[in-house]
Formats: sequence, structure tokens, C-alpha cells
Amino acid sequence: MSKAPFRLTPLDAAHNRTTFDCGADPLNRYLREQISQDIRRRVAACFVAVTDENLIAGYYTLASASLLLAELPTDIGKKLPRYPTVPAVRMGRLAVDHKFKGRGLGGALLADALERAARSEIAAYALMVDAKDETAAAFYRHHGFITLPDSPLALFLPLATIPATDRGSTSVG
Repeated sequence: MSKAPFRLTPLDAAHNRTTFDCGADPLNRYLREQISQDIRRRVAACFVAVTDENLIAGYYTLASASLLLAELPTDIGKKLPRYPTVPAVRMGRLAVDHKFKGRGLGGALLADALERAARSEIAAYALMVDAKDETAAAFYRHHGFITLPDSPLALFLPLATIPATDRGSTSVG
């Protein structure tokens, strides 16, 4: 039985953020300087993939959001209630340290984010992302995300399309 190379856990003060380098200064700076305030203010949650040495190999953030019904593709929007917006979860950032690229960690972080959003007891229609560039948008499209018609770098994935797992079922004895 092989051991998983990373543990996924909420970011906490014990995690060393100073050595993380994904090659994008805004993402590095956010992890090092801003995320703690966002967590404290409850505007974002941050989850990290850490090694046995407690190095952060990658991270992503989640926050509540909404999608304008009028911005969704027509065939999808017409199946939803006629509210101006539908609830969503926004993945604000997703980054992998350059030392760990090419191992499928980005996809694993995305899968974890989707699972967390899908199993939440708070209703949300979709996980949404704002890709930083076309390469990132292609990554999300590869994983089934749908582009908003008027915003090529804004994508979403309906959470109902996520395979059901043991979402929140608990037995009480």
C-alpha cells in the first residue's frame, strides 16, 4: 500500500508559506501576505496540499458567490428558477509550486474543491472560476467546465454533475 504524496488540509499558522513559488508573483504574494486576513474576515477559505515535510505544494481558495442567471448559456439558464442570480462557490485561486508541477496536483486540488463544494450543506448551483489566461481556461474546460457566453475566461461547472460520494451522510447511534 503506497502512501499519498500530499495531505489536503485547511491552511493554518503552522504551514510555512515563505518557500511557496508557483512562478506567478500575484499568487505567491496572496498566499504569503493576504490569505490570513481573508480567512480571519471570513471572505475566503484556503486549502493546501502539504508534503510530509510540511511544505505547501499547492493551494486553492473558495468563497461564496453568485452567477447572474442572464449570463448563463440559454439552454442551462432556462432550466433554473427565475431568480436574478443563482448561488455558487467561487474558486478564487489555484496554484501549484513549480517543484511539484507535472504530477497532476492541479487536477487533484480542483477535484478536492469540487467535492467540498458539492458536499456542503449550503446550497450552491455551481463552482465558478475566473481563469487568469487562456491556458488556465483550457485546464478548466478539460475538466468539464463551461465557458460563460460573454466572458471567455469565466467558467462554471454545475455541482449536480459531480459524482455523488458520501456527501455529508452521518449515522447517529
